[in-house]
Amino acid sequence: MPVGAASWSFTEDDFAALTQALERFLTDANARCALLVDRTGQLVATVGEKPSFDPTAFATLTAADFSANDQLAKLIGETDFQSLFHQGEKESMYLADIARRVILVVLFDNRTTLGLVRLKMRQTVIELTQLFDQVFSRAAGSAAAPNILAGADDEIDKLFQ
Repeated sequence: MPVGAASWSFTEDDFAALTQALERFLTDANARCALLVDRTGQLVATVGEKPSFDPTAFATLTAADFSANDQLAKLIGETDFQSLFHQGEKESMYLADIARRVILVVLFDNRTTLGLVRLKMRQTVIELTQLFDQVFSRAAGSAAAPNILAGADDEIDKLFQ
């Protein structure tokens, strides 16, 4: 089951690595903007040109779009779709699954092609998946670690008796 951003967090190094990977991708693909959205609809990061729309509302709609397409995939016998593409007259977007918990949304216009975006996206998805796997495993490890504050409430109560 996908876990929302509330159950994991980035270090500064994590965020720097994610930002660097996305900036490199945007340059290589000649795309305008990249947004990372968790599967619950929370905006995780935005890199590149500042969107002209409300990115928080966009993140929510992106997660809903991806979830709806997961259900469509099941109807036709697929487990899910790893990527989605929406083409407009002037603006397009390409969405890709990252580690089954995060969605990478790339916004691009006529200055580039879908083929170039898809080509450059492959390596970026691999790189981001590795980064997020590290973040998620660290979060899972900390949840499984013994609670050093266990019993502290009892000790504090004893002090005031």
